[in-house]
Amino acid sequence: MPDATPASAAACVLQPVLFIPHGAGPCFFMDWSPADTWNEMAEFLAGAAGTLPEKPRAIMLISGHWQAPAFSVTASACPELIYDYHGFPPHTYQLAYPAPGDAALAARMAHRLADAGLQSALDAERGLDHGVFIPLKLMFPAADIPVVQLSLRADLDPAAHLAAGAALAGLRAEGVLIIGSGMSFHNMRGYGDARYTAPSEAFDEWLTDAVQADPLQRNASLRQWDGAPYAHHCHPPGQEEHLMPLLVAAGAAGKDRGRRIYSQQVMKTRLSAFRFG
Repeated sequence: MPDATPASAAACVLQPVLFIPHGAGPCFFMDWSPADTWNEMAEFLAGAAGTLPEKPRAIMLISGHWQAPAFSVTASACPELIYDYHGFPPHTYQLAYPAPGDAALAARMAHRLADAGLQSALDAERGLDHGVFIPLKLMFPAADIPVVQLSLRADLDPAAHLAAGAALAGLRAEGVLIIGSGMSFHNMRGYGDARYTAPSEAFDEWLTDAVQADPLQRNASLRQWDGAPYAHHCHPPGQEEHLMPLLVAAGAAGKDRGRRIYSQQVMKTRLSAFRFG
């Protein structure tokens, strides 16, 4: 089946690539103590759409909350929501985000991945997890842009995730906004623990330097991210999936250099967001 590029793509402005933090569960839609814990992150997400060159034709989002044996793509025309968080107030399980899917875009994604030698699959049953709909409720509250989610590959191989991003980079010229949704620090025991403040700061500075480097050096550094200072303090084995969306984003960036666009100490740990292009 040919990978037909939409005719309207020629009129699109090249979209950037983003890596964003999605917070803790439905954190932006409930009360916390202290009350301003997530305010700055919420403001950053709410302002992100205003920095884009034009409204995206579609959104392709990679979340740290979906892993599959092969790179998989949501193919439902009307994806449901997956409330994959636990112990939060009842109203957070009633949150809505009725964005449409895009089966044609999903098929093109699977085709591009296969052309790059990466096994891929379409999943017509899978909905959107909270790593998708929670940040998008702030970024694009009208829910009027088609959303397609890409899974991580369960082996979490850095080179494979960079390659997946590179295979999908051409979608940017079709007006597709590529977003990696994860956390630059993801150690569940570390949040709120002052012993992790200095390690998170050191890792974040390494990560920022890596993202902002020449693209060849950037990708080489990210392939070896686990050799960074305090890498396994910040992303211990079994929790490193929240960093992998950044690698897909970096792969999709191509020759575009990255830069840090948000950074804050939240719950005693440093969290950052990055933009390419």
